[in-house]
Amino acid sequence: MSAFARPSGRKPDEMRAVSFEPGYARHAEGSCLVRFGDTHVLCTASLEERVPPWLKGKGHGWVTAEYGMLPRATNERMRREASAGKQSGRTQEIQRLIGRSLRTITNLKALGERQITLDCDVLQADGGTRTASITGAWIALHQCLQWMETRKMVLGPILRDHVAAVSCGIYRGVPVLDLDYPEDSEADTDANFVLTGKGLICEVQGTAEGEPFDHDQFMALFGLARAGISRLVELQKEAIR
Repeated sequence: MSAFARPSGRKPDEMRAVSFEPGYARHAEGSCLVRFGDTHVLCTASLEERVPPWLKGKGHGWVTAEYGMLPRATNERMRREASAGKQSGRTQEIQRLIGRSLRTITNLKALGERQITLDCDVLQADGGTRTASITGAWIALHQCLQWMETRKMVLGPILRDHVAAVSCGIYRGVPVLDLDYPEDSEADTDANFVLTGKGLICEVQGTAEGEPFDHDQFMALFGLARAGISRLVELQKEAIR
């Protein structure tokens, strides 16, 4: 019987090379180019002096997100969703996930009646675009809030904690961390974990693509995710110094 091997040659608990480049976009109040291996996402944070109509007069702000993939982010050109006249269900689900994740650690009351929109544009995709987007968007949001603080637009810290995300899965019977596309496309189980810097859960998405998974397998995935996100938070801290 041959030994287990991932397509990338990584160990089961080994992430891809991760990097953050804050301040990548010149005009945005906050930005970050995040790389999870060959998945590259440009995250920008834009401040607006308004809130959605249903929040007017309530004295607190809003953080939301939009997500998209460039036509050649993948091996074959994808049609722009704008030319199709509507967003796909996948796009809507991912951008809602990003927005929810960032709101969990944001003091919306202290933000005032302002909205920050996080745009996450996938330049190149190799699996894990939503997790890279969440992790990079936190840095863009942090930078935007710093921009506001220097202009005395907000007082005190707005972010309560870090937030980061990573994918895990069961590939050829083995729990592995940070799936790239070859693994994601063949995994028996695919899961995304969004956790705070303190290790609290913001969201968990898990799907059995083949055989259902049991409690022990889930806990193995969760353990991998906690270790991976702990590393991502450390990298976030280094990026914003």
